[in-house]
Amino acid sequence: MKAKQIVRTIVDVVMLLALLCLMAYQVMGEALHEYIGVGMTVMLIAHHFLNNRWYRVLFRGKYNANRILSTVTNTLLLGCIALTAFCGMSMSSHAVPFLYGMADTVFARTAHLALSYWSFGLMGFHLGLHLPAITAKIKPNKAAKIVCAAAFTAAASAGLWLFIRSGIPDYMLFRTHFAFFDYEKTAVQVFLENAAIECFFAFLGVIAVRLIRTLSKTQRQQNQNPTSEV
Repeated sequence: MKAKQIVRTIVDVVMLLALLCLMAYQVMGEALHEYIGVGMTVMLIAHHFLNNRWYRVLFRGKYNANRILSTVTNTLLLGCIALTAFCGMSMSSHAVPFLYGMADTVFARTAHLALSYWSFGLMGFHLGLHLPAITAKIKPNKAAKIVCAAAFTAAASAGLWLFIRSGIPDYMLFRTHFAFFDYEKTAVQVFLENAAIECFFAFLGVIAVRLIRTLSKTQRQQNQNPTSEV
């Protein structure tokens, strides 16, 4: 593996772990939440610098369904994380207090809550779009593939249940303006639940990729073997 690819992988893993920490506000605390948020912003900048080729070819080549979905997801994810960071910093009391007041506090609090969950979901979906390609490189044996698929499906199912039970849809749709955390949960429980929810969004990404591939394959077969008109 090339050095740049190793650095990209490290940055991506750190970003994912940082996001899981940010979503565990009730066990991280306000100050640590802010510092991790600043670190996440730095990692985001590094991620886009390391993947600058995406920008260079953005307006080149043809756009098939898979590329359209990936581009839309990436654009939305970038926008959501950037706005989440902006709103968070405008409320900062510890990490960057000199930026406090950049935006109206009421607006910043409401937008930060909703957009943080959109960022969380889109990050998982983005990961899911790349999982088929990642697993194709690993090439696990049949037994390992079945076990991993079953575990992933189980985690995604649990994540869907937690996603609904936690009221996250209301946060994402701006129906609830204040987050309700269960401070009696242990840190391990909070991280595992957030990881399961992230698996749910990643599962949606995998399904989207496989559906697009299936439809594209069917379309190619139809073009190669057109039905004769009577």
